[in-house]
Amino acid sequence: MSKITGFPFAYGQEYEGERIRNDDLYIEFGGASSRMGEWLTTKSFKDIEDGRIDIIGLDIKNHCKKTALPLAIVVEVAGKNMQPDYEPVLEKQIHRILNRIQGAMHTGQRDMVCLRISKSAAEKGFTLRHIGVILHSKLHDDFGRILDKIQVKIYTEEEMVTEILEKVKSVYSLRDARIEGMTDETEETFYSCTICQSFVPFHVCTISPERSSPCGSYNWLDCRASYDIDPTGPNKPVEKSTPVDLRLGQWRGVNEFVKKASQGKSGSYNLYSIMNKPMPTCEWVECVSVVLPLCNGVMVVDRDYQGMTPCGMDFKTLIDNIRGELNTPGFMGHSKYNITQRKFLNAEGGIRRIVWMPRQLKTEIMDRFNIRAKEMGIPDLMKMIADESIGTSEEEIFLFLKAAKHPALSMEPIIQL
Repeated sequence: MSKITGFPFAYGQEYEGERIRNDDLYIEFGGASSRMGEWLTTKSFKDIEDGRIDIIGLDIKNHCKKTALPLAIVVEVAGKNMQPDYEPVLEKQIHRILNRIQGAMHTGQRDMVCLRISKSAAEKGFTLRHIGVILHSKLHDDFGRILDKIQVKIYTEEEMVTEILEKVKSVYSLRDARIEGMTDETEETFYSCTICQSFVPFHVCTISPERSSPCGSYNWLDCRASYDIDPTGPNKPVEKSTPVDLRLGQWRGVNEFVKKASQGKSGSYNLYSIMNKPMPTCEWVECVSVVLPLCNGVMVVDRDYQGMTPCGMDFKTLIDNIRGELNTPGFMGHSKYNITQRKFLNAEGGIRRIVWMPRQLKTEIMDRFNIRAKEMGIPDLMKMIADESIGTSEEEIFLFLKAAKHPALSMEPIIQL
């Protein structure tokens, strides 16, 4: 590629997917050690100074030998052709752009991000300002017909990072809510997502109106906007064609696309089932659902919960065991938002199968969950679902479920022998 002014480092597609191991790690932002998030937002022309880059807090060169720092990257844009629907799509480009820097490794999205900088990159003088430079340059290069002005603010002060990440949660919620009212039956086209293939080469997600992306980054509308912006990008239209099984969530056209995009690693999967060929899970899912046989139901754990769960594994251990290109019956990755979409666990009976969730996750999804539960004639369902205060083993929560008369206990066996 041509030389980028103010960016004297190797950059290109050949570095995408580069792994930075602990023995070559100089500093890490986000991940297990700190918090990190990214936010691209639209501003008025008068509020943006094109090319301006502000670093608020410590930069890499003066980080006082800490091995981990919090980080918030805020990209503010303006453009005559910019639309609100484009924000999450352009925000996701941060992942692609930073991953193409030699000596940088970026994973995740939204407020579940990790950025690793290698010792060799730091020795060559790499700083956070260079992140601003490359984002400004490449967003202009790749999306010049949409964006006229771009400025970047990079925060490493912990209080500021926390404040920004709390503020942006409401933005993420508003983006998700735009999909309300749409159904999988009324749309003949779903969308693919292959953006994780830089790290999981054969992984393919299918995103429908009622099955948001497992990582929580994209819904169906976001994918449509992404394809509109970049038809050659990771989100492509997939014609459903004839149904194979509507209860499970499987269509002939989706199967054909998945087989081709995964290079034959995956022939088919189901969007609505945890027991029958569930969609494969990558490591950046927001939540994982797991079948609990004794309780005849399903537990749900999110990335923010660090404790033990009734299946005998914490979130990290779960991900380490199920991520990849193949589906794992009894385990399903999904977004927080997907829990309250109507097709969630459709093949197994929907949210009436949920028997355990972390307390914080219950609080976070409470309002939308109660609406769904009321629709199903179980308005008090959330009160019947156990959390870590009740127990973290199947035996402990089973007694609670029995006393609460949880509907899962009277449903047909979730595991068919």
